[in-house]
Amino acid sequence: MSRRVQHHPHTGESSRRSLLKTTGGLAAALAVGSASAAPTADAAPASFTHPGMLHNWGDINRAKVRVAAGTDPWLSGWNKLTANSHAQSTWTPNPQATIVRGGTGENYGILYNDIAAAYQNALRWNVAGTSAHGDCAVRILNAWASTLTTVTGNADRFLAAGIYGWQLANAAELVRDHADFDLAAFQKMMVSVFYSLNNQFLTGHNDACITNYWANWDLCNMASIMAIGILTDDAAKYDQAVSYFKSGAGNGSIGHAVPYLYTDSAGYALGQWQESGRDQAHSVMGMGQMGALCEMAWNQGDDLYSYDNRRFMKAAQYVAKYNLGQDVPYTTYTWGSGQNCAQQFQTAISTASRGQVRPVWAMLHYHYNRRLYLDDQYIAQMCFSVAPEGGGGDYGSASGGYDQLGFGTLMYAK
Repeated sequence: MSRRVQHHPHTGESSRRSLLKTTGGLAAALAVGSASAAPTADAAPASFTHPGMLHNWGDINRAKVRVAAGTDPWLSGWNKLTANSHAQSTWTPNPQATIVRGGTGENYGILYNDIAAAYQNALRWNVAGTSAHGDCAVRILNAWASTLTTVTGNADRFLAAGIYGWQLANAAELVRDHADFDLAAFQKMMVSVFYSLNNQFLTGHNDACITNYWANWDLCNMASIMAIGILTDDAAKYDQAVSYFKSGAGNGSIGHAVPYLYTDSAGYALGQWQESGRDQAHSVMGMGQMGALCEMAWNQGDDLYSYDNRRFMKAAQYVAKYNLGQDVPYTTYTWGSGQNCAQQFQTAISTASRGQVRPVWAMLHYHYNRRLYLDDQYIAQMCFSVAPEGGGGDYGSASGGYDQLGFGTLMYAK
């Protein structure tokens, strides 16, 4: 039986960050959820808040109290979690020394299934306090920390390093105080196996033209660097991700990810997403990848959600509106591809995968509408049309169903 030890608030933090750390009851948790004051830090905090990635203590306490009271939508979100096969404490990890994504010998499905199980069991431990689930999450993470040495494959290895990097770090953040978790070994594995590839991609882009790779490639690697920075209390890594979001040369930086702005006939600001001419599955995926980055930054005191006059919100409104079946404006998108920057064009928005369901909208709706009290009409419609959100295992067996950790209804409803 493990014993949980909560972190004590760091000294010198902002009042909002301290409140997130110390909320212990419903009133305090709800006060955090409704706070409209945005964090203002321009660089990594002097000391990091833990847990401080996708979930803070306010989120966890709110879910704990609401689920115990049997209140919806939290209870529906909880029931979605507990019904998932990955969320069972009997899950047996299958760690590999080498993970391959792209090319011969692909086995990365093993990793994303184990990540989903670790995260979901960690959620159950945090919300319900059941030691068997905390122990299971720790078994999974310790097994990978002591086994995994290499992520490889073709160019897709950078997607694996990015997506599974930030997801693994988030699972670990939820059990970092578990008595049996080998945090040091896990941190070492994250830096040597994942950060090395994340940094390699953001600085070199696989030797391709800077615009060759879609926004999600940058975004998942940015999110992994940020998450590893938080997990290891490394301000330089955290700042690297924030700086790239604001001014990076690739398509994951906010200005490149949202190249064109509009206002629709109803008066809503919209932003064309960089992958909109490609397909809607990757456009919705982008909402989850950039959303994760923004939520992690928010929980460390940086408001990327509102950066550049809330440019990300405009993109989310655009993607949501189109995937609700409504029309949106579109400007021909031109970019350089390959190693020689050969020009490519997309002259119309893509209908491919239009309306695909992914658990990315609750995080965005409950931020913009319930933290900031903004009218997010299209995001809200998408949020409630797919609620309650599930997670890995609820959206098919292919990798796209595991590109986001999910369960936003449970963890973000306010």
